[in-house]
Amino acid sequence: MTSSWHRRKVFVTGCTGLLGAWLSDWLVLHGADVVGLVRDGVPQSNFYRLGLDRRIAVVRGSVEDYPLISRILHEYEIEVVFHLAAQSIVGIANAGPLSTFSTNIGGSWNVLEACRDSKLVRAVVVASSDKAYGTQEVLPYREDMPLIGRHPYDVSKSCVDLIAQAYWHTYRLPVAITRCGNFYGGGDLNFNRVVPGTIRSIFDGQAPVIRSDGSPRRDYIYIQDAVNAYVLLAEKVLDGTAVGNAYNFSNERPLNVLELTTMIGRLMGRPDLEPVVRNVTTNEITDQFLSAETARRQLGWRPEYTLEAALLETIAWYRGFFQDEALAATAREIDPAGAPGR
Repeated sequence: MTSSWHRRKVFVTGCTGLLGAWLSDWLVLHGADVVGLVRDGVPQSNFYRLGLDRRIAVVRGSVEDYPLISRILHEYEIEVVFHLAAQSIVGIANAGPLSTFSTNIGGSWNVLEACRDSKLVRAVVVASSDKAYGTQEVLPYREDMPLIGRHPYDVSKSCVDLIAQAYWHTYRLPVAITRCGNFYGGGDLNFNRVVPGTIRSIFDGQAPVIRSDGSPRRDYIYIQDAVNAYVLLAEKVLDGTAVGNAYNFSNERPLNVLELTTMIGRLMGRPDLEPVVRNVTTNEITDQFLSAETARRQLGWRPEYTLEAALLETIAWYRGFFQDEALAATAREIDPAGAPGR
């Protein structure tokens, strides 16, 4: 894989997000020339912890800006596009859907249209989601099921998925679509998500809080397995074997929220911190999990990590992150003006 990415010109939207940062890091390590689109700079984010602001070309802006996206593709002579940028929090989408629709749907058609206009783009990988399937009577989700999102975030992903398919069927844009479960791993600073939120609560010596009744079952896919999936799919688009298709990626081990939080507590040595179940969530699908049979059969993809091994790596990342936070806070208390130590 190293030789196939050496000096390849790659554009990553959403490069400061959980997946975007780790994917950009992988691409740089494998010799790619990466351009990242950055809307908001978050100093604590993994993007900066990995030093990506010094290792890739950074363009400030948003996917809603079509002239900017077009300029990037042309001026940087982009060959491969990973379109990851999205408003990805379900609760935020429910509270105020317009920003989610603008970023997720409008931003996606901007990226796809700019790619259609480019003479150099050879592969586009678009991030959809398991949420695009909506509520189905039969599980697990399979790629031939209809996309029937009903709530704002789910609808945005159904639309993105269908628009990407339209650009293949109508214009033969070399695009492929990923449908993944819930990402987790070091670097996720959205602490209202179950994995980082649970880890932070336990590090603070507090019982984790579950906003649902604890019963919804979900797919959880480790971020390093997701990076491998995206890279492999892009390579398959480049060689023409996966163009125009959508693929589910999953470890095929659905857990309910209560099981997951309990597992994290056990792995952190605090099984005594039993979760507090609030049961206050609304407009969320009860059970969502995927079959990855097509990805195994057509792409040869399989997750490399067990859930337990991946969670231990994730916990270790946050341990370092919180220790760094504590050291920084101590330094500010000792020298609040930032003057050199005496």
